[in-house]
Amino acid sequence: MNSSEDIERMLAAKTIAVVGLSGDPSKPSYFVSAYMQQAGKKILPVNPVVQSVLGETSYASLRDLPEKPEVVNVFRLPRAIPAIVEEMIELGLTNLWVQQGIRNEEAARRAEAAGIHVVMDRCIMVEHRMRER
Repeated sequence: MNSSEDIERMLAAKTIAVVGLSGDPSKPSYFVSAYMQQAGKKILPVNPVVQSVLGETSYASLRDLPEKPEVVNVFRLPRAIPAIVEEMIELGLTNLWVQQGIRNEEAARRAEAAGIHVVMDRCIMVEHRMRER
C-alpha cells in the first residue's frame, strides 16, 4: 500500500472514477476532481444523488460507467470502502485511491489480496501538485 510505483502509475492515469463526487464546489471531492480535470484527466463521477458534476454525467455505481476507469478515487466514509472494493474486484478494476483522512485497513488488505493496487489516506491533488513542480 502507498508504494511510490503505485502512486506514480495512478497519477499517470487518464481516466479517474470519483466515488462520492459532490456537486458542491466547497467540498474536497469537487475541488480535487476539478483540479485533476484541469490537469487533463477525464473524470467519471459516481454518485447516485446527482445527475452531473463538472460537466460530466454522474453514474449510480462503478457498474454503470460507460468505460473502465484506470483509477477509482474514493471520497466516502471508511465503512463504504469494502463494498467499493468488492465492486472493483467484480469489474476487474485494479487501482484504488482512497483520499486523505479516509482509512479502512481491512478493505485495503482485501483489495491487495485480489490484485488491486492501493493508495490510502493520501490526496491525489496534493501528490499531483508535488510532482508538477
